[in-house]
Amino acid sequence: MSFLAPLYLLLVAAVAVPLFLHLRRRRIENRVNFPAVRYLARAERDNVRQLKIRNLLLMFLRIATVLAIAAAAARPIGRFFGAGHVPTALAIVLDNSLSTSAIVDGQPLLSTLREHALDAAGAASGNDRVWLVTVDGTVTGGSLEAVRQAIARTDVYAGRGDVSTAMTRAAGLVVGAGLEGRQVVVVTDGQASAWNIPVAIGDVPVSVLTLAEAPPRNRAIVQADPRPARWTPRGAVVARAQLPDSATYRIALGEQTLARGTARDGEDLTARATPTERGWRSGVVELEPDELRGDDARWFAVWVGAAPRVRPDPAAGPFLRTAVDALLQEARVASGDEVSLGAADGIAGLPALLLAPTEPSRLGAANRTLERLGVPWRFGAPRRDETVVRGDRFDGVRASLRYPLEAQTGARSDTLATAGGAPWIVAGDGYVLIASPLDPTATDLPLRATFVPWLGDVIAQRLAGAATAVLHSAPGGPVRLPAGVDALESGDGQVTPFVAGASAPSRAGVYFLRRGPERVGALVVNAEPEESNLTRLPIATLRDRIRGRDAVVTADAAAWQRSLFDVGSRRPLQLPLILLALALLAAETVVVRRDERLGAAA
Repeated sequence: MSFLAPLYLLLVAAVAVPLFLHLRRRRIENRVNFPAVRYLARAERDNVRQLKIRNLLLMFLRIATVLAIAAAAARPIGRFFGAGHVPTALAIVLDNSLSTSAIVDGQPLLSTLREHALDAAGAASGNDRVWLVTVDGTVTGGSLEAVRQAIARTDVYAGRGDVSTAMTRAAGLVVGAGLEGRQVVVVTDGQASAWNIPVAIGDVPVSVLTLAEAPPRNRAIVQADPRPARWTPRGAVVARAQLPDSATYRIALGEQTLARGTARDGEDLTARATPTERGWRSGVVELEPDELRGDDARWFAVWVGAAPRVRPDPAAGPFLRTAVDALLQEARVASGDEVSLGAADGIAGLPALLLAPTEPSRLGAANRTLERLGVPWRFGAPRRDETVVRGDRFDGVRASLRYPLEAQTGARSDTLATAGGAPWIVAGDGYVLIASPLDPTATDLPLRATFVPWLGDVIAQRLAGAATAVLHSAPGGPVRLPAGVDALESGDGQVTPFVAGASAPSRAGVYFLRRGPERVGALVVNAEPEESNLTRLPIATLRDRIRGRDAVVTADAAAWQRSLFDVGSRRPLQLPLILLALALLAAETVVVRRDERLGAAA
């Protein structure tokens, strides 16, 4: 047991008052002028024992009353008896991920989870501090009524979210509140993919309520890829579905339906087309609706236009020329002078793919060319050391000769790959710069099977007119837009300014990248494919995922409700002590009144 206001224990010194009164009453003398003194002497002998017991009882009652009042003023708390609960910092973690939108018994799972979260908030009192933390990263605090309203209006998030981060944030809130009681409560559907890593919350007590019902069967589109990313103007869409049985599907580009049919689990769904419209287009692959509607559609974006016309510099080496020939055969590029490909010292203008010089003696000429073209980068002194290249689609690539890229004032670009911690490939407005020659003596990139597709994507997405990269993100996920992009345009035409460091939109769909009035790319937002797997963790496994001192994990709502404000917390004993003091005062009053009545009768 401990005390919230221990200074009030000084009131214990007041027990000296009833003790002093008792000592004064130890001798009771009533002087009466009466001739028959022997009768009074006999009466005193008969009543002396009763008077001593009565005085001792009064002393004990008064001392006990003072002790009870002093202890109650000190606000004691303990793990036994008590009424209500100690003022507690309570954080409610509500799972509102996409899987909670599944319909069970005619209503979404999120509705059931919201009801349990409201039960937890209803168990709180005005002395508690309460927060709501959802898996999409939203935190709501303030008054208890504000938290209840936030729970009631919580909607389904279009992605998986992060339950681990939500619980860690909730634990931090309750620890930082500085209250004696601390507790995190979690209501979740227990989806296995959401609880794939352990969650460490320290010594904060946690109560987790998961669902006992079996999840519904689910059909989902888990892949929708345009091939290639730039149609010239012919292209294809390849999709794949995750199905327990067959289902009908539809592939559309804008308002045009490209294909319909019946899908089976794991098979590729392919639609080829040659659209007449040009520019950036959005498309969707759809399944017939089921109990989880959020993954029955998957979005994609594609650029439709003429093939970019490229001219490789003969001095750039045979590997670059061979790669361009392969792209010409696939009609992904055409011969022309729109895009230049070659060593930096031989390029006349942008847009261009600029390579490092093959000989260190050409370093000065290459840097002068970069300055003339307005490219805000320079080649550094050559380095001949075997270095691993890091970046998307560059796993395993090595560089043995490189000219570290040095940024100049005002450089606005995207780093596509690094080597030795320094930029190795950068891309900006109208240029892509590689810090090594495309030769096996400098790097093994030209020898890899991914080189030709990568080169085709770089030309189409970075160098071909207004076209830039197609970016992919989960709802609300981190996203880094290409340099110069200042706004996002949604499917309904609404344009929203984009601030650097902002997250992707929280709704699935295609958002076109804007640079001023021009569309220069697309951001495709889709839910994570693993969110379509509704398999739930067994309670024992879910319990093992939580690394904490006091944790209750159950599918029994009644047992979970009883655990609120009780796991590892202590109850206040102030009210029982006050009631005890009142009872002692009442007993003391009864004893005194009885003495008065006996005295009057005598």
